[in-house]
Amino acid sequence: MTHVLVTGATGFVGRHVVRALTSAGASVVAAVRSTVDAAHDTRLPSGTTIVTTTDLFTESAAWWQQQCAGVDVIVHAAWYAEPGRYLQAPQNIDCLIGSLNLARGAGLAGVRRFVGIGTCFEYDLAPGLLSLDTPLKPLTPYAAAKASLFTMLSQWLPLQSVEFAWCRLFYLHGEGEDERRLVPYLRKQLARGEPAELSHGTQIRDFLDVVDAARKIATVALGTLQGPLNICSGVPVTVRELALSIAAEYGRPDLLNFGSRPDNLVDPPRVVGVPSL
Repeated sequence: MTHVLVTGATGFVGRHVVRALTSAGASVVAAVRSTVDAAHDTRLPSGTTIVTTTDLFTESAAWWQQQCAGVDVIVHAAWYAEPGRYLQAPQNIDCLIGSLNLARGAGLAGVRRFVGIGTCFEYDLAPGLLSLDTPLKPLTPYAAAKASLFTMLSQWLPLQSVEFAWCRLFYLHGEGEDERRLVPYLRKQLARGEPAELSHGTQIRDFLDVVDAARKIATVALGTLQGPLNICSGVPVTVRELALSIAAEYGRPDLLNFGSRPDNLVDPPRVVGVPSL
């Protein structure tokens, strides 16, 4: 049985990764904040081993070495991700430093494989279609911190005989998503029978259900692929098309007020990935 430690295990992505790993037969150790009542947390499958910390990004390499004893694989899904703030937040520096300490501890403990979670925002978004050959050009502290971690770990972990894979996520949605994000906002408004204020919705995006993304990440964690990987659908969909498909579930497309919010002029018109698996 493969023993996998997952950080951010109760987060939007992490909880689904834990479920996917458990379904695949792995033994999971979940690293969570001590404020979480993990023993009664329905986000974690029964039988999940719990490791608690007040803030995993402040822990030392020595602390992580202890927690990683007997661990085969790490899936590092934790990061500061508050909607509306995370792109520019100073916490990205803390996450970068803390993640490096995690990686050092993993190497010291003899972990076999490390899977990091990156973002499509690491890329130069100008081409619109993003493959693994697309150059990196992070434009925010969040993207820069992720790209920096990828660059450092891709050079350092192999020297420690640790396999390294980096899963770049695109536009995920689904269960557990923060209510301030687009899809939960739409569902809340439509369920209430209230109008949803939207931009014109012409932006083309690569949307993927978080459950499907988690299955892909679990496949990477339990497999042999190394290096950067795109976790995406490869299917171009406009925001307008997505909103209309959700509104159709409620029978209320009339509640979608396209153009009632100004378009973001710096928002890239097209972000679609070439899937790696």
